[in-house]
Amino acid sequence: MPTQRDAFLEEMIELATADDPDVLCVQEVPAWALDRFTVGDVAARPVLGPLRISRGIGRALTSLHHGVLRSAFSGQGNAMQIAPRLRVTAHEVMTLNPRRFRDAQARELELDAIARLAWAKERRIVQAVRLTSAGGQTYFVANTHCTSYPDPRLAEAELLRAAWFATSLARPEDVVVLAGDFNVTLDQSRTLRDLVGPEWGFSNAGADIDHILVRGAEVTASRTWPASDRTRGARLLSDHTPVDVELRDDLPAEARRPRRDARG
Repeated sequence: MPTQRDAFLEEMIELATADDPDVLCVQEVPAWALDRFTVGDVAARPVLGPLRISRGIGRALTSLHHGVLRSAFSGQGNAMQIAPRLRVTAHEVMTLNPRRFRDAQARELELDAIARLAWAKERRIVQAVRLTSAGGQTYFVANTHCTSYPDPRLAEAELLRAAWFATSLARPEDVVVLAGDFNVTLDQSRTLRDLVGPEWGFSNAGADIDHILVRGAEVTASRTWPASDRTRGARLLSDHTPVDVELRDDLPAEARRPRRDARG
């Protein structure tokens, strides 16, 4: 910030992992960089016009100017960096905006043709892993990236889909974490307000569009990084503000069981 030619991906990851977090969830990672994470899943494939291209070609084209081209050729996806002290025992991925889902929601929401086309432009996903600690505690962590559009109902529909995905796959003993770029704020989103309410039982919506919601463990309030913490030299490394949450996982098993969902 402002837009620059280089990507600064390594600098961002180095900064985000400097304090050795258990789990780091990131979105909009170039497809060519997904393999450097513990878990990486492609959402939008690398393309040149209508043609699919390799990750290497997408990277070469994007290197002309990362700030301007962004994911136009490189594709993008979701990724998690997981500390070695946690063991990955399951890995799941779901598309948030498949055509059948978009068509049904578009009719219900009475979306116009422009909104429908915008929703279909780029595939969005939620990825999830089950993690086990050395002490045997299990965590089901879902990392989602919802569609960005002026009408927040598109992102809301995807967020609710991601929440159902996470809670339906989680086991009663799991601490459930739903994190990522929701592309809605608490004020904008009825769905987000429902998720952090007593019915769904999640906690800690962030102040902006990036959130970490937790169910089944006591958590600190979400901490959003000030610009000074994500600046190197005169360069702001991301246009999103990182969010931190710390949790305790010593709740009894009964407290971790899913409550009645807000919407049936």
